[in-house]
This record gives sequence, structure tokens and C-alpha cells, in this order.
Amino acid sequence: MITPKLSHEVAAALASGDAVVALESTIFSNLGLPSPANSEALDRCLDAIRRGGAVPAVTAVLDGEVRLGLEADEHDRILGSARKAAERDVPVAVAQAWEFGATTVSASVAIAAAGGVRVFATGGLGGVHRGAELTGDVSADLDSLARHSIVAVSAGAKAFLDLPRTLEYLETAGVPVLGWQHDWFPAFYTRSSGLPVPHRVETAEEVARVSKSLTRVDSGLLLTVPIPEADELDAAELDGVLEAALAECDASGITGAAVTPYVLGRIGAATEGRSVPANLSLAENNAVVAAEVAVAIARS
Repeated sequence: MITPKLSHEVAAALASGDAVVALESTIFSNLGLPSPANSEALDRCLDAIRRGGAVPAVTAVLDGEVRLGLEADEHDRILGSARKAAERDVPVAVAQAWEFGATTVSASVAIAAAGGVRVFATGGLGGVHRGAELTGDVSADLDSLARHSIVAVSAGAKAFLDLPRTLEYLETAGVPVLGWQHDWFPAFYTRSSGLPVPHRVETAEEVARVSKSLTRVDSGLLLTVPIPEADELDAAELDGVLEAALAECDASGITGAAVTPYVLGRIGAATEGRSVPANLSLAENNAVVAAEVAVAIARS
């Protein structure tokens, strides 16, 4: 069982019943956004959560220790080189004393839940990959949501995934999917995938009530928040880039975890860097909504 070390600020907030929002660290490392955008993303997410009245809790494995919340002088450590740590990798990262294990969604959800944090903000969720009926490639993010008591706030799932099957998987796993003031499941860089969300919610208080009424003790829910309209990428252009990038992956034998960074890199190149500001915008926006939800849950 994970027993994360809490930062002083997070420990004090939890002891007082104050709102806390967990964050992954992959997006802020060399595995996520390029420098200096990763540092800007960290600053914007931390500031957004604090402005919303909550305490940010970045998850990571540092020097073999599972962390939930970092001290102020440790933030620079997560901006550099890292080894990616999904939930399955966390015990290995501890046993082998990894210098910096950058936590993915699945690891962050597990760490947050183990530390008593109820809300988690990320950019986009992993999901069922295209061709999964042959490869079995399904992100651990989905099972992690089904097994841990958390409200995960994301801009839907990454557009290159099989989004209909991702939603179907979440339904099978019993994970409620909510749309934040929106009727459609977002596709990360675009506000709508064309797939309806099962349920729309209008307020953070409504999300808090849903979270208190889950039918299983150890089960989470997904709150999908569309990217701000001004920063949305063109859906038609993006579809063309995705199809070409996925075809290149097939031709080159790129599979599994290597698909995501390859496709995101191709999107960045094809959009002449416009994907980076979009990524920053949606990450900050998710942090804003997550703080609002965390405050509502703390007050409920």
C-alpha cells in the first residue's frame, strides 16, 4: 500500500479539512511539455489552484520516496530529466530509489487517493488505443479511475485514441463521466469529439454531490472540461495530422507508450507550435475547475 510523504502545506491543509488538488508531474518534466513551456505550465497550474482557494499537491517519486505535494524549493527538480512512473512502476521506483519518477495519471490518482486527496487535475486522460482489439493497448489510467476514490478533471482524452471505446470502457468499469457545462466529450485540443457525455453538470456543488453518492467506496469519476474556445485547434486540420501520424506509427512499428510522445510531437510540428499554447491553456483551465470542485467537496 502506498504511503506518500506529504509536503508541509498539504499535510496542514488535509488536517484542517481544506481543499487540495493533486497534479501529475509527467507534464512538467522533460517527458511532457518542452522547456520552458513545462515551467510555465507548472507556474500557471499552481497559481490557478491557489487562486481558487485550494492547495496544490504535485505527485512524484523523488529519491525513491513517494511524494504528495512538494516543498517550494523542490519544484525545479521536476522540470528536468525523468523516468515515467505509471501506477505499476511506483513500487519499482521506490525499491530502486529512482532520482525522479514522473508520475502519470494512473500513478497520481493512486497516490492522491492513498494520501486522502479527493480531486486530481491533469491535461488529458489516457484511454483505449486504436487497434486495441488486436494489441490489447488500454491505458492504466482507466482502471486506476475505477479503483480509487478521486474526482479526475481532464480535457477529455487525447484525440488519437479510440474515443468511443474509451467511453465504453469507462461505462463497463462503472466510472461516471460528467461534462462540465458542456454536452460533448472533449478531445483534448478540440472542445468536442462528436460523442455526447452521459451527464452534464453545471456547478462544482453538483459535482461534489455526485462524488458523495458513488455506489462503491473505492471508485472515482471523470469530470471532462473542454479547452477554452479561444485556444481550440482546428478539428479538420488536427484529424489529418493524427491520421498521418498514426499511419507512420504503424509503418515504423511504434507501439504502446511510445505512440503518445510521437503523435504529440507530430501535432506540434504540423501546427507550427500552436499545440503548446493550447496545452498550457487547457491544463490551467482544468486546474481552475479542479480547485472549484475541491473547495465544494471540502465544504460539503
